[in-house]
Amino acid sequence: MSVTINGNLRQLTATTTVGQLLLELKLTEERIAVEWNQTIVPADEWSTVTLQDGDELEIVRFVGGG
Repeated sequence: MSVTINGNLRQLTATTTVGQLLLELKLTEERIAVEWNQTIVPADEWSTVTLQDGDELEIVRFVGGG
């Protein structure tokens, strides 16, 4: 199965949720927003959204500063 993450194609070997993917990418920070097929996924739903072949994700990290 392949998904597109921030414009880059990535192969996944097994059924994966958004939450599992974030752990695999070592993105465990709280200041992350995930858009899944043009829909923002609330953090409390990351563990229930199962990715499908062809899905598109945008993952954004918020960085403080001025």
